[in-house]
Amino acid sequence: MKKDTIDELFNKLQDTIDYAEPKNGHQQRFLEKLNESKGATKLTPKKNNSWLLFLSVAASIAILLSVGIFQLNTASSIDDKVAEISPEASKTQFYFANLIEEQINELNSEKSPETEKIINDTMTQLKKLQLNYTKMEQDLLNGGNSKLILSAMITNFQTRIDLLNEVMIQIENIKSIKKSNDENYTI
Repeated sequence: MKKDTIDELFNKLQDTIDYAEPKNGHQQRFLEKLNESKGATKLTPKKNNSWLLFLSVAASIAILLSVGIFQLNTASSIDDKVAEISPEASKTQFYFANLIEEQINELNSEKSPETEKIINDTMTQLKKLQLNYTKMEQDLLNGGNSKLILSAMITNFQTRIDLLNEVMIQIENIKSIKKSNDENYTI
């Protein structure tokens, strides 16, 4: 279909366009009918379905309670399920978690203006490793290759410990450089 110009379009539609004026008083009659009908509009009364309202509220409450109970059971039992799959993994997790917590406390005690950036970067990396560990826990619970996942979980803990040890060495180096600089400036 080729494009028609506006003039060609109006020429084609000229016979079908209604140019007739409405009869005298048309607008007045329309407004009168409109005013008459303003009060005439009636709403049909709703049937009293209080039992339907009661049932819908009860069903909503039952659904919410079911979802809440399900969420509480799954959230609190991840560690329990990991312990069921592998008791050794649970013991290893406890050991590594305590070791990491001690090293984090030691790391935070070394916080100073010189070490603040490296400590903050380390904490960011530790959070990423923790998220990765949580995903591995979910994979283990979902029936993944347990030996492979447990090995990866242990590697994750070892990576965190190695990271903390390396950062502590760097902090000690920063402290020794600062100390030697302070001694050089002392007269």
